[in-house]
Amino acid sequence: MNFRVIFRPLLTSAALIFLLVGTSCSSYEQFRYITEEFEIPNKVFRFDYNQTWLAVLQVMKKYNLELTNQEAGVIKTRWQDNTLEVNFADSFGSSDAVKAARFKLIVNVVKGFRSNKEVTKVTVYRRQMIEQDFLQGWKVIPTDGILEKTILYRIDRNLKIAAKLKQIEEQKAKELEANF
Repeated sequence: MNFRVIFRPLLTSAALIFLLVGTSCSSYEQFRYITEEFEIPNKVFRFDYNQTWLAVLQVMKKYNLELTNQEAGVIKTRWQDNTLEVNFADSFGSSDAVKAARFKLIVNVVKGFRSNKEVTKVTVYRRQMIEQDFLQGWKVIPTDGILEKTILYRIDRNLKIAAKLKQIEEQKAKELEANF
């Protein structure tokens, strides 16, 4: 009888631990999409807010913009049709062609400070939706992240080119002042 009193709590705690460990791995698959969704591509630039905002606008001007608000630091595009690109990318895979595909971009620009120097963080979020057939309707799918990283790269290049041009202009102004 003493063995039951001692082993019963141990047995129930071991069963509980086994149950938690056994279900924790399977429940992760349910929330995997959510964790990938919150890994939004972003980059911190060592330029002030106005310079970064102008570079972001320059990169985003090729998209059909719905909203540009510099005070809030938000740029939103309208829905862009990318059915051909999605079907081409999936043509080498095993999935069937989609009936329609579209995406929307949301770019956030936030001012911050790093060791008393102004920096700017740019975040690019892409919402990709596909429609397989008429009955299922639109379904949100995870993005591959290539477009977002490309936009961040282009913003970085525009900022570096603008900084180099500014440096060259300042150098020419100093040379002209010295020769005058």
